[in-house]
Amino acid sequence: MKILFAIQGTGNGHISRAKEILPYLQQYGQVDVLISGTQADVFLEQPIAYSLHGFSFIFGKKGGVDIWATIKKMKLFRLLADIKQLPVKDYDLVINDFEPISAWACKIRKVPCIALSHQSAFLSPKTPRPTQKSVWAELIFKYYAPCTNRLSFHFKSYDNYIYTPVIRSEIRVLEPKDLGHITVYLPAYADEFLLTYFEQIPEVRWQVFSKHCTQAYQQNNVSVRPVSNTGFNQSLANAHGLITGGGFEGPAEALFLGKKLLLIPMKNQYEQQCNAAAASKMGVPVIQRIGPDFVAQLKVWLQKPFTFKPNFPDQTNQIVADLMKRFSKIS
Repeated sequence: MKILFAIQGTGNGHISRAKEILPYLQQYGQVDVLISGTQADVFLEQPIAYSLHGFSFIFGKKGGVDIWATIKKMKLFRLLADIKQLPVKDYDLVINDFEPISAWACKIRKVPCIALSHQSAFLSPKTPRPTQKSVWAELIFKYYAPCTNRLSFHFKSYDNYIYTPVIRSEIRVLEPKDLGHITVYLPAYADEFLLTYFEQIPEVRWQVFSKHCTQAYQQNNVSVRPVSNTGFNQSLANAHGLITGGGFEGPAEALFLGKKLLLIPMKNQYEQQCNAAAASKMGVPVIQRIGPDFVAQLKVWLQKPFTFKPNFPDQTNQIVADLMKRFSKIS
């Protein structure tokens, strides 16, 4: 069997999950990998058959997406050309992790495409949403990477096709400790902005992983480091807690390791707002914006215990087996 595994390259979660899924997929046939997008900081060891520009949201420094930088990076004609040229009919099975080029190539050519993603969980009305739903963003969930069938991931199995998160093997084997520091990953905020707040709580050591710096430095009680998979994993394993955006894989891994968690979802990023709504239902504190009261909010969070214990079993093998069963029914 010849399989195309198409992965969204915006953010690290898609590629981190793919690293776990690929070995199981390869048991069923030859797997070619496609990655589109430009914002990931982790990489696959697997050779990449197709590396496409795709469509990526560019992180800003004020808590949200940099709209102008995103528009400048957008190459619509190249996107359409890639959709037209991608040889999806050469494959027996196309698996899609919220990747638009392969999804639309399949839709146009009437080739079955199975979603294997977190985002496809939002096609279920049972998946938590924020109080104020976005009609526009809901349409993006539906049409950005259309599929003919789906298996999805979320914090809980909100529907019969939704599994709990795929936790990376390198995270599962960690032996977590609490050395007292707080790990921070807020890629949509400038380091200088975050430092002005964290320095106001000098009794806490902060380890900030930044997309905006290229060389590590220390400023008083705050350590700022470039994003590094190994470095971040070690920091998180030994942390007291994690402060991060409203992503999915990062918070899931922190919960798996038993870490206190604080989410600050990106502004105008509806998916992160949805994730934050789901996490909030599990008792995870959520702050919508970093403002004048942020230091006070941090102090409350630091003092408040957090005892949520998730059930994230290692079921990647079963998920891939279920995917292949679904494929056999539609092929």
